[in-house]
Amino acid sequence: MTTTDHLISAALILLVIPQIRGTRQTLRNALLPVVAVAAAAVYYLRSFPTQGHDVQLDLVGVLAGAVLGVACGATTGVHRGSDGIALARAGVVVALLWIVGMNSRAGFEYWATHSGSTTIAQISRDNLITGSAAWTAALLLMALAQVLSRLAVVRIKARRISSVATAPVRA
Repeated sequence: MTTTDHLISAALILLVIPQIRGTRQTLRNALLPVVAVAAAAVYYLRSFPTQGHDVQLDLVGVLAGAVLGVACGATTGVHRGSDGIALARAGVVVALLWIVGMNSRAGFEYWATHSGSTTIAQISRDNLITGSAAWTAALLLMALAQVLSRLAVVRIKARRISSVATAPVRA
């Protein structure tokens, strides 16, 4: 991994810190993680292979990311702030799930470029995966799915809190 790779990973991990403190559910705060992952995708994604079983690999990445993201969203606490805007606060479980996602991708990348390269090449041949670009795309899609699915769950929870606040009181 290059210095740039480490900086990108650190920036993505640091996105969790404001969420642990609690963040207002504004459009800006909602889109920041999406923009960060999209920027990483632009930096890393040189092609989007679709030959062999590359698309199936992408789907596995999306599914794994979505599962992690939904779990993160489900365990994120959302409550209404004093100003009426929803606040989302990630707890220990969310931080651990985020770290699991980040470390699984970083660990795979490290393994792939070190002792696991022969094994991954064999798995790729056996499963008709066209090469490193396919693995890169799948891992980036995993990250994007994790961010987007967490965002969707938290936004749904925030909307429910906001709708309860604006619902008329019946006597």
